[in-house]
Amino acid sequence: MELYDTIIIGAGPTGLSCGIEAQRTGLRFLILEKGALVDSIRRFPTHMVFFSTAENLELGGIPFPSAHPRPTRVEALQYYRRVAEYFRLPIRLYTRVVAVERDGDHFRIRTAHGETLLSRTVIVATGYFDNPNPLGVPGEELPHVTHYYTEPYAYVHTRVAVIGGRNSAVETALDLYRHGATVFLIHRREWLGESVKYWLKPDIENRIRHGEIRALFRTVVEEIQPGRLILRELPTERRFELTVDFVIAHTGYRPDATFLESIGIRLQRPALIPVYNPETFETTVPGLYVAGSVVCGCETWNVFIENGRAHALPILADIRRRYVPAQ
Repeated sequence: MELYDTIIIGAGPTGLSCGIEAQRTGLRFLILEKGALVDSIRRFPTHMVFFSTAENLELGGIPFPSAHPRPTRVEALQYYRRVAEYFRLPIRLYTRVVAVERDGDHFRIRTAHGETLLSRTVIVATGYFDNPNPLGVPGEELPHVTHYYTEPYAYVHTRVAVIGGRNSAVETALDLYRHGATVFLIHRREWLGESVKYWLKPDIENRIRHGEIRALFRTVVEEIQPGRLILRELPTERRFELTVDFVIAHTGYRPDATFLESIGIRLQRPALIPVYNPETFETTVPGLYVAGSVVCGCETWNVFIENGRAHALPILADIRRRYVPAQ
């Protein structure tokens, strides 16, 4: 059985960055990805524009050409595909890791395909996009409720409740409004989040001011029923109903705590932040590292592509120094 120096779980920008550094240091490595290449970006809203500039999304010193001051989702997908091809990174897509087990000085990595791989070290760069924070209310599992949004055309001429007050909720509300939906923006706080993109903030504020999007601030969802929501106003505790056809809950995301703990990573609750060395990103399991947005747990506003990609350098330097025999 081939012995890898490191196996990287996740082929997002951080996983690709780790692969590039592993290649540059001459390590034997493999990237395993349960979905498509940069799968989270693939599932972003179709016409999403990044807050970051192209330079801050670059990997491996490869320039990111963009026709816009801030690149689009499509441009990012094309860029990261070309980067992976340029470096000829060994990536196995649609290969889910189901177990990581310590076996003496090595790890045994088992995949859903039934294969077992052997590696000196493992880097977990799985992000959080697969695990939305639940509302925790009755009816959340109904078919007209979703935590993801891609494009507006399924919602034309319908009544849609968008739950949340950060960038995702604001972008979704505006896109739906401009494609013929009647939009209700529901947020438990008194006003929108401070982090809303500066070019979106005046737009959403004007739409609310003119009554084109109805905002229900200081309001929480108590129950979801077919065709309606049961809401509660804060702090009056007044309960009322709202007729809707669809519910899009932008409640944020969290890492897969079950998987992380199953492979031995200790999590600090309630934020689900892994316990790791901030200088090397090694967890309490020797040779097991975390990288990218998975390190911030539920506090997803702390790590983005811009700073997550930088984790690759200290991680691979530590692996090279401590776990890989000199050639």
